[in-house]
Amino acid sequence: MLELFVSAFITLFVVIDPPGCAPIYAGLTSGASGAQRRSMAIRACLIATAILVVFELFGQALLGALHIELDSFRIAGGLMLFLIALDMVFEKRTQRRERRAERVMSENEGPEVEDVSVFPMAMPMLAGPGAIASVMLLESGAQGIEGTLVVLAALGSVMVLTLLALLAASPLMKLFGARVEAVITRLLGVLLAALAAQYVIDGLRGSFGV
Repeated sequence: MLELFVSAFITLFVVIDPPGCAPIYAGLTSGASGAQRRSMAIRACLIATAILVVFELFGQALLGALHIELDSFRIAGGLMLFLIALDMVFEKRTQRRERRAERVMSENEGPEVEDVSVFPMAMPMLAGPGAIASVMLLESGAQGIEGTLVVLAALGSVMVLTLLALLAASPLMKLFGARVEAVITRLLGVLLAALAAQYVIDGLRGSFGV
């Protein structure tokens, strides 16, 4: 069981990639307060964990019943991530925040912050096609209830580390200042676009056997 735990932990840690998701999360929540960032980070990890647990336990039966292939998740997730990446590179999110702030100020209301906990953080960033495929494959290799519990324990450990990484990301990013943060956000947007393209390519390869 220890061998299964280590294997599941390493697999999920590499696929979910908490250190890689953290700076992207910091860029997406640059206009939020500390309390809002903490709330969205906790909510994103809880939702992602719930999604992965559902797919681990019922994923193969669900996809089979709906006649949906996992490659479809890769293509759809890649397209959604690419749209987010475009917003990060061309600062469309910043422009939307400024317009919202002006509208809210004119209405004498509190500041409005876009909630990124469900999309894109929980899905498809954390509980993306790779993570879904991983938990389904790990579950298929687990033996009995004990094996399932071991995989769930590994998933929980990785998600706790992911939460810690998200909570620590924004304070670290603020140390660099607004200009450096803007540059980093754009660079991360480019990397995110490449990741999205890779998702689509992998999905197309799997679908057409290229």
